[in-house]
Order: sequence, then C-alpha cells, then structure tokens
Amino acid sequence: MASTILPLELVDRCIGSPIHVIMKNEREFTGTLMGFDDYVIDMVLRDVKEYQVTPGGIIETPLGQTLLNGNNIVMLIPGGRGPKAI
Repeated sequence: MASTILPLELVDRCIGSPIHVIMKNEREFTGTLMGFDDYVIDMVLRDVKEYQVTPGGIIETPLGQTLLNGNNIVMLIPGGRGPKAI
C-alpha cells in the first residue's frame, strides 16, 4: 500500500536541501531551504541565485540569504538546479 505524504511534510523534509522556487512574476530562485512559517507564507533560503529568463538568455544573480513571500510562489522543486537554457 502506498504511503501518503502531505505537502507541508514534503516542504519540511526539504529543510537543509537545495530547492528551486518559481515565482508568479516569472522570476526563479535556487538555494538551500533554511526554514518556513506554518503556512509557507514566508521561506528563508541561503546561497541564493536569482534567475531571470529573457529573450536574450538567462540572467543569473547571486543574492546570499533571502526571504521569499509564499503568496507569490507558484512551484517548489526539491533538489532543483534552476532553469535550463533551451
């Protein structure tokens, strides 16, 4: 029988691991998940890189430690490595 895992439990298991975050405004971030609040409204990442996908290619900007607002998060990808050039 398959086991059931709740979304919050999956995010909790990702603490200390790399994660790829896609935002509503088409910005993307990768970093190590350090923590989040009970409703995943805010997330703290360290060693963050921001990616902006433009017609000319992908622009990568290192940010250090960052607080992301969960209201703008579209997708969380555990172990994600960021966008790939097409």
